[in-house]
Amino acid sequence: MIGVLRYREFRRLFTAQVVALVGTGLLTVALGLLAYDLAGGAAGAVLGTALAIKMVAYVAVAPVISALAERLPRRRVLVSADVVRAVVALSLPWVDAVWQVYVLVFVLQSASATFTPLFQSVIPAVLVDQEDYTRGLSLSRLAYDLESLLSPAVAAAVLAVAGYHVLFVGTAAGFVASAALVIRTRLPRTVAADDSGALTDRITRGARIMLGHPVLRGLLAMNLAVAAATALVVVNTVVYVRDLLGASGSAVAVALGCFGGGSMVVALSVPRLLAVVADRRLMLAGCAVLPIGLLIAATLAALRPGPGLEWVLLAVAWIVLGAGTSMVNTPSARLLRAHSVPETRAAVFTAQFSLSHAGFLLTYPVAGWVGAAAGQAVAAVALACVATLAASAAARVWPAVVAAGTGMAVARGR
Repeated sequence: MIGVLRYREFRRLFTAQVVALVGTGLLTVALGLLAYDLAGGAAGAVLGTALAIKMVAYVAVAPVISALAERLPRRRVLVSADVVRAVVALSLPWVDAVWQVYVLVFVLQSASATFTPLFQSVIPAVLVDQEDYTRGLSLSRLAYDLESLLSPAVAAAVLAVAGYHVLFVGTAAGFVASAALVIRTRLPRTVAADDSGALTDRITRGARIMLGHPVLRGLLAMNLAVAAATALVVVNTVVYVRDLLGASGSAVAVALGCFGGGSMVVALSVPRLLAVVADRRLMLAGCAVLPIGLLIAATLAALRPGPGLEWVLLAVAWIVLGAGTSMVNTPSARLLRAHSVPETRAAVFTAQFSLSHAGFLLTYPVAGWVGAAAGQAVAAVALACVATLAASAAARVWPAVVAAGTGMAVARGR
C-alpha cells in the first residue's frame, strides 16, 4: 500500500491531506474548549449547533460551490479553500460571542465542503491504475483513522505547556502547509464540464447521475447505514463510557481507539480483499455487520452485565462498527470513479460528499435525542433498524449483475 507514495504528485497530495487532517483534529479540541469558555455548562448545546451547521454546509453548500467553480483551475480553488480555512482558524481565538462562532464555523465548513470533494475527484487522475488507486484509497482511509487517534494526543501535549488558543495556530499552520503542497503539485489537465445549462441543473448534476445508476443508488443507501453506525460512536461514546461504565474521561479515547482500530485493520486489508472479492460483496458485508455492532451496543446498554463484560461488549461493538464503516467507505470512491467520466467526476464526488452527510441530519438526532429521552438501548436499536433498512435497500437497488454500458449515458449527465 505504501508503494503508491512513489508517485510524486500523489505523495504531495496525500501529505497535504494528512497535515490538513491534523489541523482539523486540533480544531475540534480547541472548539470544545472555546465553547466552554463562552457558554460554560451550555457548551454541549453550542457544539451540537456547530455540528448541525457543519452538516448543513456540507449538504447545501458543496453542490453550489462545485457548480459555480467548475470552470476555475482546480489548484486555485483548492488553495483558496485552504487559505479561507486558515484565516477562519486564526480568527476564532478573538471571538467573544457564541453567534460569532456559528458564523465562522459555517464559513470554515463551507470551505471544507469546497476542498474535500474536489480534492477527492483529483486522485483518480493522479493514480490511473486501478490497483494503485485502491491502495491510495486505503492509505487515505488509514490517514483519517490515525488522525482520530493522534490529534487528541497532540492536542493534549500542547495543552500541557500552553493555552488552547495555540491549537488554533496549529490548525492554521496545517491548512497553510496543505495549500503550499497543493501549489507545488502538478495536477493533471481536466476535461471541462458542460456549463451551458441552468445553474440549478449544474448544481443537481451529480445527484442526478448517482440516482440514475443502480450501483450509485446502492451506494447512497449504504451511506445511510454508515451514518447510523457513526452517529452512535460520535454522539454517544462519552455517554457509554462515563454514564454506563462509570469510567474516566481518558477511557473515552480508549473506546474511540477501538472504533479507529477496527477501521484501520479493514483499510489495510482492502487492497488484498478486493483482489478476490467484488466491491458489492465486500460493501454489503460491511452493511450487514453494522446492525450487529449496534445491537451489541443496545445489549450493553439494556443489560448492564457488569464491569468486566461491559468493557468487552463495548470494545467488540466499537471494533465491529469501525470495521463495517471502513468496508463501505474505503471502496466507495472506486464506484464513483468507475461510473463517472472525467467531465462529470467532480460533480459526482461532490454529490457523494453532500448526500452521504445528509444521512447524519437523521442519525445524529436519533442518537442524541432518542438516547437522552428514551435511553441508550432504544437509540441503538433505532439506529440498528435504520442500518438494516438501508442495507436491505442497497442490496435491492444494486443488483448482483448490472448490464455493461448501462451507466455511461447517465454518467455523462444525459
